[in-house]
Amino acid sequence: MAVELCLLLLLFCGSTISEVQPIYKPPPGTLDFGFVPAKTYDTGAYHEPGAIGILFKIVHAFLYLVQPNSFPQDLIRKLAQQQFGNSQGDYQKPENVVLTLQAIYYEIGFIVSAALGLLFILLLPLVGLCFCMCRCCDNCGGEMHQRQKKNADCQRSCFATFLFVASLIISVGVLCAYAANQHLTNQVRGAKKLVNSNFKDLKIFLNDTPAQIDYLVSQYNTTKDKALSDLNNVGPVLGTRVQEQLGKEVRPALDAALTMAGAIRETKEALENVSVSVEVLQEGTERLHANLTDVKVHLSNTLSDSACNAAQAASTCNIIRNSLSQLNINANFSGLPGVNSQLAKVNDVLKIDLSSLVQKGYAAFNDTPDLVVNQTRNILSAVPYIKSVLESIGSNITTFTKMLPVQNIIADLMVYLTQSEAYVQDYFPVMEQYDFYRWLGCLILCCMVVLILVFYYLGLLCGTCGYDKHASPTTRGCISNTGGNFLMAGVGFSFLFSWVLMVVVVLTFVTGGNVEKLVCEPFEDKNLFKVLDTPYLLNQHWKNYLAGIIFKNPNVNLTFEKVYSDCKENKGIYTSLHLEHLFNINELLNISMYTEDVALRIEHIQINLSKIILLDEIGKENLLNFSSSGIDGIDFSAYLTEINKSVTKVDLLSFANDLEARADQLPKGALENALKGHANNIRMIHNQQVVPLEQAMSTLNQSIRLLKRTSSELMVKVKNVISAVNAAQNLINNNASQVIVQETKEYMDTIIGYFEQYIEWVKESIAMEVAACKPIANVIDTAVDIFLCSYIADSVNTFWFGLGGSSMFLIPAIIFAVKLSKYYRRMDTEDVYDDTENGNNGYHKEHLYGIHNPVFTSSVEQW
Repeated sequence: MAVELCLLLLLFCGSTISEVQPIYKPPPGTLDFGFVPAKTYDTGAYHEPGAIGILFKIVHAFLYLVQPNSFPQDLIRKLAQQQFGNSQGDYQKPENVVLTLQAIYYEIGFIVSAALGLLFILLLPLVGLCFCMCRCCDNCGGEMHQRQKKNADCQRSCFATFLFVASLIISVGVLCAYAANQHLTNQVRGAKKLVNSNFKDLKIFLNDTPAQIDYLVSQYNTTKDKALSDLNNVGPVLGTRVQEQLGKEVRPALDAALTMAGAIRETKEALENVSVSVEVLQEGTERLHANLTDVKVHLSNTLSDSACNAAQAASTCNIIRNSLSQLNINANFSGLPGVNSQLAKVNDVLKIDLSSLVQKGYAAFNDTPDLVVNQTRNILSAVPYIKSVLESIGSNITTFTKMLPVQNIIADLMVYLTQSEAYVQDYFPVMEQYDFYRWLGCLILCCMVVLILVFYYLGLLCGTCGYDKHASPTTRGCISNTGGNFLMAGVGFSFLFSWVLMVVVVLTFVTGGNVEKLVCEPFEDKNLFKVLDTPYLLNQHWKNYLAGIIFKNPNVNLTFEKVYSDCKENKGIYTSLHLEHLFNINELLNISMYTEDVALRIEHIQINLSKIILLDEIGKENLLNFSSSGIDGIDFSAYLTEINKSVTKVDLLSFANDLEARADQLPKGALENALKGHANNIRMIHNQQVVPLEQAMSTLNQSIRLLKRTSSELMVKVKNVISAVNAAQNLINNNASQVIVQETKEYMDTIIGYFEQYIEWVKESIAMEVAACKPIANVIDTAVDIFLCSYIADSVNTFWFGLGGSSMFLIPAIIFAVKLSKYYRRMDTEDVYDDTENGNNGYHKEHLYGIHNPVFTSSVEQW
């Protein structure tokens, strides 16, 4: 019931959508409740402007130059809280004057820029009017007369170059303005898709929320089934836990006893090997000694032959005769003590099968789960009652779910959402129509600039192509004259249009620039939310406005910034809106009432394990008998001394090979053949007698070393094994109750832990997955960051930036165009110079053609 109450509350908190990301992944050994069902949402609250983003960054940099001050949080708070206009003297109060001055100081960059724009708007038409009237009076370059100067070509080229550069800059500006205008129109047309995706996600959320609630409630069955399963298997489960706990001491003790039983068998085998090996070595060395003696006698007889007296054989025979003393045995095994008494005692020990006794201990200990099963049948009798309690809890949750008006709330929200969507859909064509009018108006403004540029470019083209430097000002060609007229037409239209352009620039600059600095930038760094979170700002009686709206308690610390940040991180609405102040889930999700009966039933478990016998007294006595078998009294040093010796003093194979080699040094004959025969005989003795003796010595060596290791501190080892077995037996007999109580408590905690896991999972799901409010942040981002800032503000700011730059460069373009037109247009009169004084320079003198020049004597230099 408590769980369902918490889930229902989420539906009353508002219509939100959630792009749920599964976050719960249970670690091994815990209940797996799976993932809360969720669908994928289409809305992506992110805008990438593309190539025009470079222009946006340039405009942002320009705005920073105009307004480098940081966001005035304190100033806005004071202005919002200060009341103006209630009485005649409000504006004259010192605090209001200070606030006004602070606002002016913050806006000084915009104020100065706007003032310059207003000055442009006022002065440029006035200057144009004066310029027009002046030219009508044949002044200000209006008179069709041009004075000739030596640097005329240089001036003409400079004026043309400057005008061309100014025209290029104006062209770039109008292109920026056109691109921004078109970008805004494209984004407005594409905004419908983004809005539709938001509405689609809202519908998915409304349809998906009941399924999420049902899933959380249904997972109670997972907890209930796991608890009942463990209760039905309380004997095996609890018995296994008790066995594992006791086994930490019991199993090592039994393993040590079983190892000792194996050591007894190995000792018997080693003693038998020692006894047999000694007997074999004693007999073999005696037989080997006799055979070597015979070999020496026969060799002596052979060396006594007269052939050895010959000069060639005497030295060889003497060497062989001197080496005969090496043919003798080296190891003497006849004096080694026997091990028959120790073997007899070990055989007596083995009459009792110690391994079988240890295995009985293992079997008895492995019956622990069965003993626990037999002694916990009272728990099984309580399982039906516990099951009925758990079933009643689930039934109450289901019943309460059906009583809640979830579907009614969803239906109402769906109707509201459908109406909102229909309103937006109906409003979109109107918005697109108004955007078309806006686009057309901006296009007309751009066309004004383009018209001026066309005249300037045509004037430069015609003037440059048609100009003839050999022609006098009065005889210039038609093309050149047309170029000059185009330039003056561009000047005229510049005066006519420039103030209109600047009016639009000033209005959009002040509006768009302040939107960027006071809305977009503080929204990005969340300073705007900090202003909204100012106590008593939106409502002079509420400390926290959002908490007052939701909880009717303005003292709750709930801020716009925290809600937005939490929703941006896709946290649940319960966490984001701090709904614990309205509905404390920790108090309602109290499982003590559900687990009290289970705990009372389990606490009465009584288990007796005294029937388990790990090792009886016979087995212990058997171990003591083995420790007193006398194997530690064996003279291991005597054995090892003889074992480490070689069987013979000399290697018989080497002696035989050496004998045969010396025989080859003798002259061919009977002596040589006899010595080689003795060499073969020595080899045969080595293969038939020495090799078996060496194998017997190796076996004796292994057995003696095994006995030495086994006998080392044998009594201590046996006593340690018996002590370990006694300690384990004492644990079972005397302290098993404590282990059982401990394991029973842990078992009870495990059962209760299933419910705790469910509750924690529900809490985490409610906090992070159910009604996750990232779409709220997406809606805010879509409205402010994308629509207002990225679509509108950036485009408008780029538009006035381009159009304003073009308008400003119309001023130098006007000056250069007026100056340059004098060099392209056909003049009515020109200066006349004396040929002998100044030369003709390619110009005709007017008096030659009978043309009267009234300005010849004028001292005023005309344009």
